Amino acid sequence: MRRLPIFLAFPLLAAAPPAAFVEHTIATDLRGGYQVVVADLNHDGKPDLIALASGMSELVWYENPGWQRHVLAAGQSHMINCVVIGNEIVLASEFSNEAKNSIGLVSVLRPGPDPLQPWTATEIDRLPTSHRLRVADLFGDGHPVVVNAALTGPSATAPDYRDQTPLVYYRPGEWKRRVISTENSGVVHGIFITDSNCILTASFTGIHRFCASKAGAFERTEIAKGDPAPWPKSGSSDITVGHLGKTRFLATIEPWHGNQVAVYTEKNSKWEREVIDDSLLDGHTIQTADFNRDGNDEIVAGFRGQPHSVYLYSFDSAAKRWVRSDLDNGGMGAAACAIADLNGDGRPDVACIGANRLKWYENR
Repeated sequence: MRRLPIFLAFPLLAAAPPAAFVEHTIATDLRGGYQVVVADLNHDGKPDLIALASGMSELVWYENPGWQRHVLAAGQSHMINCVVIGNEIVLASEFSNEAKNSIGLVSVLRPGPDPLQPWTATEIDRLPTSHRLRVADLFGDGHPVVVNAALTGPSATAPDYRDQTPLVYYRPGEWKRRVISTENSGVVHGIFITDSNCILTASFTGIHRFCASKAGAFERTEIAKGDPAPWPKSGSSDITVGHLGKTRFLATIEPWHGNQVAVYTEKNSKWEREVIDDSLLDGHTIQTADFNRDGNDEIVAGFRGQPHSVYLYSFDSAAKRWVRSDLDNGGMGAAACAIADLNGDGRPDVACIGANRLKWYENR
């Protein structure tokens, strides 16, 4: 356990004191760590961590607080995403970027009498390039569904990936594929579920919002075009929502697996784009939370390329600029991060996964 140093990228700026984090390593033997999911799997009131690694045949989880390792499912291949809904887990596996090489297997995992033992997997769908799974109460009726965003369309090929990309959902119990839209095109890498139960997608054509009407149809609205570079270096890759006081902002990684952290703020009904960092290599995850309790959310951004780090961005209200510090300097090429209070002290912590490692960063 070590306390992480905070190095300001812009030392002349005065910002609110950053949160101090203590790093804890949970695992160093993963292969292709890709996604970390927070869920109380044994129903003891403590949030556990699911560690999905695409290069492993086992989906594993770590039990809080001792972080003992357990197997959720064995015999898996090319796992890419999972989500917990009720007492079940939906898993996407057999993934590849192009539909011709991707089975896109979607399965439901169910526990037996002992949740510490491997769960039973049942196939529910095959949607090529199934990539991002999220839970959302899309219709505001108190009955959440599982959203499945494919990465590319059925005829898309590298490097342009030109095709219409499916966005679908499943109702628990029924588990029948229902189409939300095929209006997005190119690579759709990131999705985010808003407080209003809408879906934000980040793709080659930018940021779009999908909201369900009372009749059940979905309306697609363009928010922003993302990086203005020509296709296939255009658009957005990962997206989240944060707040500065009562003002909402969007934070993105741009373009696909890109080098930029961009912040969008709404002015006169338009979302204005500001690139606050362009030094990332293979950016792959972005989150927000108010770690230091100053009323403003910070941004967490992780990237898989050198120097394999996770950055924290805090907003300096006086200078009206974002200030960068290190959450992890060189020790975590993060493919994904998640934010939750992992030790029950009332403060949000960060968990990140990448390559062979799973860590959590305790907010002190």
